[in-house]
Amino acid sequence: MSVQLAALPHRHVLTLPAEPAAVRIARETAEQAWTEWGVGPRHPVVDPALLILAELITNSVRHAATLSPTVTVIYAAGPDCLVLGVHDRHPYQPLLYGAVTGTGKGGLAAVMELTLARGGTAVVRGDADGGGKGIWITLPL
Repeated sequence: MSVQLAALPHRHVLTLPAEPAAVRIARETAEQAWTEWGVGPRHPVVDPALLILAELITNSVRHAATLSPTVTVIYAAGPDCLVLGVHDRHPYQPLLYGAVTGTGKGGLAAVMELTLARGGTAVVRGDADGGGKGIWITLPL
């Protein structure tokens, strides 16, 4: 599922300090935005999406905060998909699909299992300057 972010009617960007409280704030913001966009808390994609979001932000806080004092979360939705992007300024780009094939471990493996179980896609996109990356998850509604 390839989605052009600019084509989605709903978008919200949130930049937070790379601290543990970012997880709670990002989840609360997601729930509020998604409800406003018609993807309420009972929708079957919401719980997996919140877990994915929490894990990606936790990874940025744990592993990237030394080089990235902030983490940016991009929320987007269209009539048939929900998109999450988590960006930090640490250059390391994890192998997402390696997490599923056994070369990965921990939270990233859970992210990929949840994403693939919902029929979604995941991609890492490096910044043009090589100094950071965004992890993008697209989940069908």
